[in-house]
Parts: sequence; structure tokens; C-alpha cells
Amino acid sequence: MKTLNVHGVEVPLCSNEVSPEIWAALQNGRYEANEARRIARAVRRGDRVLELGAGIGVITSIIASIESVRVWSFEADPRTACLAQRVIDQNCAGNVILSNGILAAGPSAKVTFYRRADFWMSSKFPEQGPYEGKVELMSLDIDEFIETHRINVLVMDIEGAELEILQRARLPGVERVFLELHDHLYGLSGIQEITRAMSRKGLIYDPRGSSGPCVLYSLDDGEREFDAEVAHAV
Repeated sequence: MKTLNVHGVEVPLCSNEVSPEIWAALQNGRYEANEARRIARAVRRGDRVLELGAGIGVITSIIASIESVRVWSFEADPRTACLAQRVIDQNCAGNVILSNGILAAGPSAKVTFYRRADFWMSSKFPEQGPYEGKVELMSLDIDEFIETHRINVLVMDIEGAELEILQRARLPGVERVFLELHDHLYGLSGIQEITRAMSRKGLIYDPRGSSGPCVLYSLDDGEREFDAEVAHAV
């Protein structure tokens, strides 16, 4: 087993535990690089964060490194969740609870999850491409979870399932949503629907934490001083 340093996170992993493409991305720093650069703009000291789509726990660990933050993270693929738990155990100080499961809008229901060799392509959608196998899971109600755990930040990278969640869920008490958009699955019309759904919840596109498909929606926090670092990055 080799320990890779990925955006400051120690990742203990064997090359045969992930696909060659993911192994290469982990080694050359390309793995979730955009998310890693932006996540600190979405999460603040003392936040209570719900993360959907933990992957192998790299972004989870970056979030958990922020002072006084607590994280509840979900990963649908049981094999990937095992790798994520290893990374979390290596990097986090007991402030992360990782679950193998799925959250969705509405009452619990059976969900079929399609596992792919490149786990970052695994999703609820069979039409996304060839898959290696299927996992049957019972979803949990995201709004109920948010209320129970007093979540105020939602982070998502769930390969297209964000569209339905953001259209149907209330997201009570959520102040910021950071997600990766997947226009190849729902087109520009889907992105428009997400923006409308966010607007109905009082959440506005926030360029301070957005770059390309990785976008931040925030409650309006009023005027702010000019931030040269953000202006340069955007």
C-alpha cells in the first residue's frame, strides 16, 4: 500500500483498488482539484456539513480540517465507502460520520445504484454508460436528516442526482450549497432548473466559491469588501 498526498490529504491506497485513470489522477493532482481549491469558500468555522458523494474521502477530509466543523458524509458504493473510511481515519479527528447510503427528497424508497470501474462515474443512471454491477439501497429523507442534525451547509457530487434533490427538497436551515453540475446528464435546461430551485430557497449563485461546473449557492450576506484573491481566481 502506498500513501499519496492529494491536496494535503494522506490517501493510503493500493493501485489495484481503483481504476488506472483514477490512480493517475490521484498521483498527478488532478483528482477533484477544482473542488479542493474551492471548498474552503463554501465551508466556514463551526459549520455542520452534509456531504453527498464522499468518493474516497479527499474532499471530506479537507472539509473536516476546518476548525470546529462537523461532517456527515454519504457514499452509495460500499467498496468506495470502505476506501473513504480509511482516508477519513487517517486524516480526521473524529468529527466525521461516514455512512454507506443515499439521501433523496421524500419518503424512503428503493434506489438502484450503478457501479462503474471509474467510481466517479457511478450513479443512479444506467444510461450514463457501461456498469460493472448494481447496488440496491433504501434512501433516507434528506430534509428530515438536515433538520435532525441541524445541517447548515450541503456539499454534493452525485453524478446528476442533484437535479431532483434540489427541485424537490426544502433544505431547511441550509445557508450554502456547494455542488458539481453535470450538464452532460440534464443539459443547460437542467442547470436552469437548479438555479430556479435555488432561488426559491433564497440561495443565490455565489461567484466567490464557484468555478466552472463547481458552483456555490449562498444566502445573501450583504455587501463585502473587495477580495483580490477571489477576483483573480474567478
